[in-house]
Amino acid sequence: MSKHLLILYSLTLGSLIITGCSTKNDTSHENGYTYHAIYFGQGLSSDFKQGIRDGCETARGIYTKSHKRFNNNIDYYNGWFLGRNKCRHLLKVDENGDLIL
Repeated sequence: MSKHLLILYSLTLGSLIITGCSTKNDTSHENGYTYHAIYFGQGLSSDFKQGIRDGCETARGIYTKSHKRFNNNIDYYNGWFLGRNKCRHLLKVDENGDLIL
């Protein structure tokens, strides 16, 4: 197993352990924005939500970014980074290191 793949597996496992520590009865997520079963918060603009979606897809291995919006819209920019960071554990690769979609 390559060193990079071992690091990726370790990061993925660590993310799963950390994100698995929430309570099922938490009602603070009602009426908030959720994408790929990940809660992102309430009161987000449409640009922020689009940034989350694009950042999340990028984290999953499908590079997605509106460069114009990223460079000119702070909500999209912040949403893209938040989505990319919170969705990293969704990246799936096989034993050869190839992306699983």
